[in-house]
Amino acid sequence: MSKKKLDIWTTISFVILITYVLFLIYPMFNLVVESLVNKETQTLSFEYYQKFFQFPYYSNTLINSFKVTVAVTILTLLIGTPMAYFFNMYEIKGKSWLQILIIISSMSAPFIGAYSWILLLGRNGVFTNFFKSTFNIQIPDIYGFNGILMVLTLQLFPLIFLYINGAMKNVDNTLLEAAENLGYTGLRRFRTIVFPLILPTILAGSLLVFMRAFADFGTPMLIGEGYRTFPVLIFSEFIGEVTGDKGFAAAISIIAIGITTIFFLVQSYISNRKKFSMSALHPIEPKKISGIKNVLLHLYIYLVIGIAMLPQGYVIYTSFLNTKGMLFIEGYSLMSYTQAFDRLGNSIQNTFVIGGLSLIIIVLLAILIAYISVRRPNILTKFIDTLSMIPYIIPGSVLGISLLAAFLTPPLRLAGGVTIMVIALVIRRLPYTIRSSAAILQQISISIEEAAISLGASNLKTFFKITVPMMSAGVIAGAILSWTTIITELATGIILYTGRTKTLTIAIYTEVIRGNYGIAAALSTILTILTAGSLILFMKFSKNKDLSV
Repeated sequence: MSKKKLDIWTTISFVILITYVLFLIYPMFNLVVESLVNKETQTLSFEYYQKFFQFPYYSNTLINSFKVTVAVTILTLLIGTPMAYFFNMYEIKGKSWLQILIIISSMSAPFIGAYSWILLLGRNGVFTNFFKSTFNIQIPDIYGFNGILMVLTLQLFPLIFLYINGAMKNVDNTLLEAAENLGYTGLRRFRTIVFPLILPTILAGSLLVFMRAFADFGTPMLIGEGYRTFPVLIFSEFIGEVTGDKGFAAAISIIAIGITTIFFLVQSYISNRKKFSMSALHPIEPKKISGIKNVLLHLYIYLVIGIAMLPQGYVIYTSFLNTKGMLFIEGYSLMSYTQAFDRLGNSIQNTFVIGGLSLIIIVLLAILIAYISVRRPNILTKFIDTLSMIPYIIPGSVLGISLLAAFLTPPLRLAGGVTIMVIALVIRRLPYTIRSSAAILQQISISIEEAAISLGASNLKTFFKITVPMMSAGVIAGAILSWTTIITELATGIILYTGRTKTLTIAIYTEVIRGNYGIAAALSTILTILTAGSLILFMKFSKNKDLSV
């Protein structure tokens, strides 16, 4: 029986390893080779890397991306950290609904926020025209560095909030009470007691924000104008028919991976040094506050969440306006929705078909990988677990380029079809479900499985009849989070899609580029409904009304 178990799970482990080798390691290796080979002489060369660092036009995009990314990370910390602290320390009116709004504001693709702010603060935006006509004031428009910074900050601060909100649940209230007895209150208590306790979580949240901001393609593409960032440069060089250079795009992609890897390793090193375990025997109990402090606290929270939700609210509103191209005219109708379904109904269907296939594969692989990494730890399974997390540090556009370059020609030509879209989404979004599945499996005693096997059940029967049902809550919660990110994926899909495989997010992006704002608003509203519905399902299956990570 022991040998049989070993054979079965070793076989499964090797199949999973081969899958990763074929669809992750090989495309990455191919990308490295393409970046190092001169396309004319077919010899080893570093000319593409020299070209990048030699010409400021290219290297400045890296500086631009760092400016945006560092600034966004700092601002999200300044907004999300105190908000999470306030939510745990004080009683907030409408807390549950506010938390739902916070997560919804972060669930849509960042470029949709950019598109929304174009409608509000563009050169012909609602706010722009209002201040100009009413007060004769020309307010700054949304384009350039400031616009990118604002959009990404409002989009990503909820991630910091969710991480720190979860960490605050593990802070023991007796520590805070002891500090207060010693005269440490307010900001001083937070700085000396709370901040050191949640520092590993702050670093983890900061890394996620950094990765998301650094890899974001849609926002700078829509509102960056002259402010070019790294992902936009990669896309332009790979896709451009005249000035594009695939070898140069490959080199830039490798540089991007190198940068994200360095930040990931630095964050991991610092977090491991600061890492400790803590159990909150006496969780923090929110306190009532009154007077001016209560007013200022609620004003801060409501204002930030209101501004974060404003773009989505306005997009939903404009989806019911009569439109003509980029113009919204008087009157209301369902014209935009009718046009959206007539012209782009396939993109909605593709979202469910491609996303659904991806999710099925993600759930299956996540369950298997989580099981072998937790229950069958060895060198092979640890290596597979590490491989599964590599997409976490690879920007979406880079993964799309590597897959397209690897499978563009025979013998394994997948480019242009549904298969390559599914592969990309599975690789990109699998880590979410693996982590949640592994987390819940670690809480399940192995003695239950051993008891079933001792009663004569086979290894696989025990796995599917006993283990998987017990893992279901974590698997479903992770799957819903994976689904949410699948339906809002742009960076990878924009590289790989064709007219037959256009998804909802890609359709929104292309309609914004074409100036069909009404149709884009209708599609964005549909996407918002899908993501909000996913959130409700997540809360139901995770049995968690207090959102945290």
